[in-house]
Amino acid sequence: MAWKRWSFIILFLLLGLPGCESRVIDGQQVNRKEKIIIRFSHVVAENTPKGLAAIRFARLISERSGGTIEIQVFPDSQLFKDGEEFEALSRGDVEMIAPATSKISQLLPEWQIWDLPYLFSNLESVHQVMDGPVGRSLLKQLEEKNMVGLAMWDNGFKNLTNNIHPILSPVDFNGLSFRVMSPGILEDQFTYFGADTVLLPFNDVYKALQDGTVQGQENTISNIYTKRFSQVQKYLTLSQHGFLGYAVVMNKTFWDQLPGSARELIEKTMAEVTLWERETAERLNEVQLEEIEKNNLVTIHTLTNQEKTQWKKDFSSVYDKFEENNDSKLLEEAQKWSEPKENN
Repeated sequence: MAWKRWSFIILFLLLGLPGCESRVIDGQQVNRKEKIIIRFSHVVAENTPKGLAAIRFARLISERSGGTIEIQVFPDSQLFKDGEEFEALSRGDVEMIAPATSKISQLLPEWQIWDLPYLFSNLESVHQVMDGPVGRSLLKQLEEKNMVGLAMWDNGFKNLTNNIHPILSPVDFNGLSFRVMSPGILEDQFTYFGADTVLLPFNDVYKALQDGTVQGQENTISNIYTKRFSQVQKYLTLSQHGFLGYAVVMNKTFWDQLPGSARELIEKTMAEVTLWERETAERLNEVQLEEIEKNNLVTIHTLTNQEKTQWKKDFSSVYDKFEENNDSKLLEEAQKWSEPKENN
């Protein structure tokens, strides 16, 4: 099939991009007599931004450690579904996961700030918040749950698909049922306009759309494309209403037991891979949108900037609820850093 062939080509090209060559950093070698195994579990396909970055990270760590550190990557919910990852990490069944920020908000409610509709105007504003005081503060919170936050990765901005009618404004949610990733803001943004919501693990979404358990969902283009949602949906609204990102985290007890040289190697390599992952996510979303358009399986509506401005006003109640349940200063700080750089 065309999507499989194109996915393979993307995987081949991206893994062959410059920068994957073997480089060993002086002073970073761990004890060669004790090989370190790190199991990295995630729930998306290998040809997504997160999947490709996990492969790249594992490859570079192996090369730079001389094979003394091995990252074993388990994609596509091979080990655990997205609702099971935290318990698996806590038990020590895996050492590393990369859950969506929305999933983390079930443990740490302030992480819902990443779900606020139209908080970010573009990817630059997302990265300013990620890499600034707000992002650092949220990553620090993970230590309360015995986790270490190593990085934050992109998937991109979310869009809407459904089987019933075009969605041109939030009032069109009325009467539809949508799959949502987690309770809280992601549910509120739909139920406020009269929609029903169903909580489902990511890898159950395709079947639910196919058999009508739910009528619509929100996701990035890369997820819509790699999971073939456009084959079981009729309408796609390029709303870019919310951001979908990930936190790459490790079990803190395991992390603290690693040799200092191993931690340093992991941190340096993760920082490099994070920049690569963000660029890759943006590129894949662009390329795969073109493929969806070529396949001509869904009717596509693109929101104008004026329509997006109105949508943000329509979602004001979601912001009010966030401020009621969380520190309003966090939102103020995020809004400040999400502005163009010249205004900061």
